[in-house]
Amino acid sequence: MYLKIGVFFLAYLMGSIPTAFWYAKYFHGIDIRQHGSGNVGATNSLRVLGKKAGIIVLIFDLLKGLLPVLLSRYLGFSEEETFLVGIVSILGHIWSVFANFKGGKGIATSLGVILAVSPAGAGVSVLVFVAVVFFTKYVSLGSLLAGLTFVLYYLLFNSSQTLMSLIAFLLFVLLVYTHRENIKKLLKGTENKLSSKK
Repeated sequence: MYLKIGVFFLAYLMGSIPTAFWYAKYFHGIDIRQHGSGNVGATNSLRVLGKKAGIIVLIFDLLKGLLPVLLSRYLGFSEEETFLVGIVSILGHIWSVFANFKGGKGIATSLGVILAVSPAGAGVSVLVFVAVVFFTKYVSLGSLLAGLTFVLYYLLFNSSQTLMSLIAFLLFVLLVYTHRENIKKLLKGTENKLSSKK
């Protein structure tokens, strides 16, 4: 019991590491929350700091979701528990204890989680994301549709795993919540399209 509590706590702390915030502060001397969209994530890092920063933040944020899930699986957690560990790491990213509980939207960290939970489902979701962003240039739309794709994948190919499907749906609801302002902008036609300053 104590081991499991410790792993969940560790997952939250790992998820809370504000990669974009620290990278921007250390290497560029700025608070990224005051630039671009204000989001502490890979997309805003790409827009504000350039491709190198965007890639570095993406990789580290992805690992924040991937590693806790792999650790919990190694320690013998059930499949549902490993998924929930991943959800906790995403919560840490969104509400970071190291950044006054103001984090990112959880996309890269979510990718790390679903990659560990279901590589095939993650692969399909990534393909949907890439296709949507390629044709529309809307990262937010691609992220939301990728999240929905993962839920549908579980319902279609893992229908017997009801609890896992519910957790996947919980993840999607979480992504919708973090993208609520983006959804409003998409509906109004004012959402920013993907572009890089550098």
